[in-house]
Amino acid sequence: MRNLDLGTLRSLVAVADAGGVTRAAGFLHLTQSAVSMQLKRLEELLDVQLLDRSGRGIAFTASGDQLLSYARRMVALNDEAVVRLTAQEYVGVLRLGVPHDIVYPDIPMVLKQFTAQFPAIRIVLESSHTNTLKEMFAKGECDVILTTETTPDSGGITLAKRPLHWVGAPGGAAWRQRPLNIAYGRLCSFRPIVVSALDADNIAWEMVVESDNDSAIHATVSADLAVHTAIEGSEPLQMERIDHAGALPDLPVQQINLYKSEGKGSVPLEALVNLLITKFALK
Repeated sequence: MRNLDLGTLRSLVAVADAGGVTRAAGFLHLTQSAVSMQLKRLEELLDVQLLDRSGRGIAFTASGDQLLSYARRMVALNDEAVVRLTAQEYVGVLRLGVPHDIVYPDIPMVLKQFTAQFPAIRIVLESSHTNTLKEMFAKGECDVILTTETTPDSGGITLAKRPLHWVGAPGGAAWRQRPLNIAYGRLCSFRPIVVSALDADNIAWEMVVESDNDSAIHATVSADLAVHTAIEGSEPLQMERIDHAGALPDLPVQQINLYKSEGKGSVPLEALVNLLITKFALK
């Protein structure tokens, strides 16, 4: 019985994902010749050709594609077993705070990736307004928080800068009405920004919904009874960006900032921070 070596299979997967031996070597912290030698050993072990080397780039043969499918599953199963058997030293809880309007689409993937990497850590998601999250962070009730602000406070790291847009019901006309009906939570950080912009442009407005219940706000806006605002890329599914052609004031660019507890350094905490940085990296 011939046994496949996981190291060589990992190299095969890396070559496929990186698109070449050179990039794969850098990812694996190996030399290019070492990766090439591992692939050659695989071919000799199985007595098949895995790569088509006739062209300029890397192409997999039919046998190579078939082995790649097995290799991905075997490497993933190996990594899962190692993590589950060695991560017990990190037993504990991490609390992540995220404003409700930027939970989707990135946070679910962050949680999934973190749990796969640290299954012994229970991660608790707190979703609230930026001001509330900053208060919780100051009290030590969150280990990491994201915020949506025009500028960060001391200690904050800016991950992304994204426009703030007016949003309303699909095909709606509420934005044309005067006074302009708006709907915001009492603690929403966008509320004073919007009110200030409307006042500066001498646009009469009326707060028709003043609730901390996002469902009430979204229902009112999607019924075309009011307008709202959202950071680009986080518009609720039942709303769309308003093409107002200058009828509404321009709004300042918002920053997505990260605050990390300085007194609680750990490998899982740093891993969580890195995942958040990757997902919300400046574009």
